[in-house]
Order: sequence, then structure tokens, then C-alpha cells
Amino acid sequence: MFVLSIIACRIFEDELVYMIEEYGNSARLVLIEDENSTNIARKLTHCGCVYMALPLEKVPQFMTDAPQDSTIIVIHMLELALHERPEILKRTVYEKIELMSMYSQTILLFYGLCGNVLGKVEAEMSKCTCPVYILKEENGEIVDDCIGAVLGGREAYLSKLKNCRGNGTFFMTPMWAANWKEMVATSRITNDPDNIEMVKFVFDHAGYKKVAKLKTGLAYEPGFDDMVKEFAKIFDFEIIEMDASLSIIEKCFCSALEKKK
Repeated sequence: MFVLSIIACRIFEDELVYMIEEYGNSARLVLIEDENSTNIARKLTHCGCVYMALPLEKVPQFMTDAPQDSTIIVIHMLELALHERPEILKRTVYEKIELMSMYSQTILLFYGLCGNVLGKVEAEMSKCTCPVYILKEENGEIVDDCIGAVLGGREAYLSKLKNCRGNGTFFMTPMWAANWKEMVATSRITNDPDNIEMVKFVFDHAGYKKVAKLKTGLAYEPGFDDMVKEFAKIFDFEIIEMDASLSIIEKCFCSALEKKK
């Protein structure tokens, strides 16, 4: 039996669904059922991916009963709000790793550095019974964050910023667009994203003038165009489009899945 466990921030929902749809459909899929799994469950169902939803504490028994020649992917989504408290984010991710390592052969984190909170996770969790990996660029560096992961890494990220010619640019994937208020709060831009005047003040002070719609090619989150237009209208931002890529995530996912060989 080979078990790949994935611990992921909800911001990576779309990318993860795509990886399952493209590369993981031959595996048995287990989704940890809790308040953070509702949205990805809907997306998996919509695209025809078969999965079993289980509470975290029931997964070990599922593994005991599963055929020994099985390949199993376990997905555990974590809440966006964890980013608001870096120490809680780190503690939560590490606790989940320890729990899931008991029945896993490989663990992959759908996270970036997130302010360097997870920069040493592979080394610090090396005592676990299975290896732990995190999203990395081709050069072996951990991706900065969810935006860097789909822009092709740090150098590509910086290049895109330079092309904005000094104008502050707010980058949006579909999940960012759908959850921008929560993400603004967790990023500590403001603790009250419903106070639009305050958010405008902060954006103005930071020099934001544009919103970049990142074209990942994924359409699991409906209404991306409309959500970006609404956001731009609220804050009087110019909309620009940028090509994005799933290559980093794709290589990390496939590499983790191939550890069974």
C-alpha cells in the first residue's frame, strides 16, 4: 500500500482538484471531512472525481481495511485564517503532519514559505516515519506563497512586479477573488475587510493601482471574471491579465505520487 497525504491551504483548492483529476484518478481518494472540506468536495463531485469523506480520526481504520496493493491519496484542507497567526499556522501544520505520518508513506504540503513560517518544515519534521515535502521551485527553493507558486517561482514573480512599472498590483487567482475579504484580513492588511473605506485607505497608502487576474486555466471556482471586475470597481483598480502556470505544482505533486515506485 502507498499512501500520499496532502495537507493544503484552502487557497490551493483549484490547483489540487486539477492534480487529482489529471494524475490521481487511479488512486483511492480520501477527503478529510470537516468545515474546510465543503468547497473542495463540491468541486471534486462536479468534475466526477470519486472520493470517500471521512473524519480524520477514522482514516487509520480505513487504511487497515484497504487492500494492500492500493494507492491512496488523503487530502486534508486547512482554513485560510491560519495565516493570521503564524505561530498557529506552524503548530497546526506540524500537528497534522505528525498525525497523518502514522499511516502515510509520503506527505506533501500545498503551502509556500508563508512569511518563512514553513521554511524548515522538511528538516524539522524529518523525525516522522515518512518524508515530508513542500512546494518547491526547480532550483529547490520553497515557493514564497500561493501567488509565487502559479507565477513560476520567485524570479518570475519579481519579473511580473517589475513589469507593473512601480504601480502596486494586487494578484488574484480564482480562490483569491472568491475569498479576498478573508485573505485581506488574514494578511493583516486590515482587521475589518467589510470597512471598504478603510481598505481603500490602506490600498492607497500602499500604492495599489491595479489588480492582476492570473490566468491559471482553471474554472472550478465560478465567476472569476465577474469577481475581479467587482473588486476592481470597488477600489478603482485597473485590471490587467497575466499568464500563470501550474508547472511547479504539477511537478511537486507528480514527484510525490511517484515515490511509490
